[in-house]
Amino acid sequence: MIGSLDLATLQKLWWILASVVGSLFLFLTFVQGGQTLIWQLGRTEREKSLIINSIGRKWELTFTTLVLFGGALFAAFPKFYATSFGGAYWVWIAILFTFIVQAVSFEYRKKPNNLFGPTVYEAFLFINGAIGILLIGTAVGTFFTGANFVLDEYNFVKWTTPFRGLEAAQNIFNVSLGLFLVMNARVLGALYLLNNIDFTNMEDFKERTRNAVFTNFIAALPFLLIVLIGLLTMDGFGVNPNTGVVSIVPFKYLKNLVEMPIVLVILLAGLALVIFAVYSAKFLKRESGIWFAGLGTVLVGLAVFFTAGFNNTPFYPSRADLQSSLTIFNASSSHYTLTAMTYVALIIPVVLAYIAYVWKQMDSQKLRPEELEGPEAQENY
Repeated sequence: MIGSLDLATLQKLWWILASVVGSLFLFLTFVQGGQTLIWQLGRTEREKSLIINSIGRKWELTFTTLVLFGGALFAAFPKFYATSFGGAYWVWIAILFTFIVQAVSFEYRKKPNNLFGPTVYEAFLFINGAIGILLIGTAVGTFFTGANFVLDEYNFVKWTTPFRGLEAAQNIFNVSLGLFLVMNARVLGALYLLNNIDFTNMEDFKERTRNAVFTNFIAALPFLLIVLIGLLTMDGFGVNPNTGVVSIVPFKYLKNLVEMPIVLVILLAGLALVIFAVYSAKFLKRESGIWFAGLGTVLVGLAVFFTAGFNNTPFYPSRADLQSSLTIFNASSSHYTLTAMTYVALIIPVVLAYIAYVWKQMDSQKLRPEELEGPEAQENY
């Protein structure tokens, strides 16, 4: 059956699969969000250790999902991978650096006689959680505002600025999307800590964590408003399905949401779930908000990717040369490659089920301070 799918269907299917992986990554940034809360919430070494050990048991999942997202784009849409990673390499090098220092920090923060001491590694974790997510969000913003590249007839990439992707930070929409993702990651991080840590005899610590959910959500709202207003009012990029010619289309992304009502419903449902999670944590004193906010974040991510890539929209538009813009149709692999990848992708549900099982086993009991002390202590980051 898969072999009978036409190329256009496979291209759409793989944009959906890549969008799912990218959206799962946005949920898993609760790790990065938790890293930025270490100094805000952890007033004692015991509290810091609880935070770091709680999120430290999941940090590999975030990094692995980011690599999987990049791998899916490389295999399914190699022209995008070559254009973005080969042209805007300064921004991707900066992102990679923040994830390298994250891995080093979790490995060496508590090593005896380490060179820098715990505080420096905690600063590295903050850099990964704040700067790394900000850069990723800014890069995703270029799916809507465009990037400064030109492709010649041989698909060689020419970047028209010396900043190689960092110039995206000059656009308020891009930066606002990045800052929103940072604040949302902090909300997710605080919600995860509420759900994962046993706060017995630590009510003050618990209340600080609960308050962090609400305050970071409030801090995220201005950036969310800028992003939503931008999406609804900005001129976008559209491609003629018959000629392949790319042009500027007024209110393009608003039209996408109107013409794809299911995407609009997904977006609104995602935002509603995040709001409910924050409300339940702050006012209903519940500890399960991470699952509502996590699902909501995934839905919002899907709506963003679908709005950027579907309905005859270039998902990586070029500001320097409109006709160099990339769509899911002109940037994809061949029919044979996509078909082979689709067969391999059939194992994804098995992998997800295994991850869910392992996650459940790891989080079957809340993290207690006693687990970090004594001769039988678990691994302490």
